[in-house]
Amino acid sequence: MSNPTHDAPEAWITSSYSGNDSATTNCVEVGFGKAGAHVRDSKDPEGGSFYLPAEAWTQLLAIASKIQVPPAE
Repeated sequence: MSNPTHDAPEAWITSSYSGNDSATTNCVEVGFGKAGAHVRDSKDPEGGSFYLPAEAWTQLLAIASKIQVPPAE
């Protein structure tokens, strides 16, 4: 999906699954625009983001909530 700059988020939220050591933790951040969500890598915030329209973001959350993730070792 494209990354419309006119809808760029003003703030980013880091996933609650992030650890305290951002250098070794794989994590995503999400920023909300007027019509959807931008998602980016928290370790490379200048590397760009991808954009999901609101309906696609809602569908992604519904699917992700059904996935069972095993605990970290």
